[in-house]
Amino acid sequence: MSTLTQDELKALVGRAALQYIEPGQIVGVGTGSTVNKFIDALASVKDRIRGAVSSSEASTARLRALGIEVWDANEVERLSVYVDGADEIDPRGCMIKGGGAALTREKIVAALADRFVCIADESKWVETLGRFPLPVEVIPMAAQQIARRFAALGGQARLRLKDGAPWVTDNGQHILDVSGLRITEPLAFESMVNDWPGVVTVGVFAHQKANVCLLGTAQGVRTVEF
Repeated sequence: MSTLTQDELKALVGRAALQYIEPGQIVGVGTGSTVNKFIDALASVKDRIRGAVSSSEASTARLRALGIEVWDANEVERLSVYVDGADEIDPRGCMIKGGGAALTREKIVAALADRFVCIADESKWVETLGRFPLPVEVIPMAAQQIARRFAALGGQARLRLKDGAPWVTDNGQHILDVSGLRITEPLAFESMVNDWPGVVTVGVFAHQKANVCLLGTAQGVRTVEF
């Protein structure tokens, strides 16, 4: 039985991700509680990197508070590595992401990177995606018609709320969380939902899947390559 808490497992994989950081490079940085542990670890080697491209206002604030320069994605042609967490990851390296509402910017930064390193604790490992409600960033006027499309697939879409009002993303849009799905073909599913009018980003990461997953387990960090 593991004596490590989930928080300690997150710190473990956050530190382990430093092995993929190349000196003199700009690092792609994701969003969320596990990534916060990586950002804290990154501060220990900040003199060896040029800075970071961030996927959210929250990560940007944390990076800057630790003295790490943050670059705009438009200033960077490519990144050697992007480090981010996942709400679920399957044996192919496909993920569900967006629990922190940063999925659109996460895909943008991931698309710049040569390698996607996913950091997660073992509770995020699943055989089939869909147990975690799928986040979908939508343009508000399309929310109900998108919800009906998911209903036709057997999913139940709920508008994400904060303090009783619709959650507003860093991009000024809303989030639908869709439960009741089993996503057996993530690549095809992502492509299909991306084509629906009003969808900004679907939280299936199959086109930008992980190349490596550092999984925090009771036995330590398990490295899975895809």
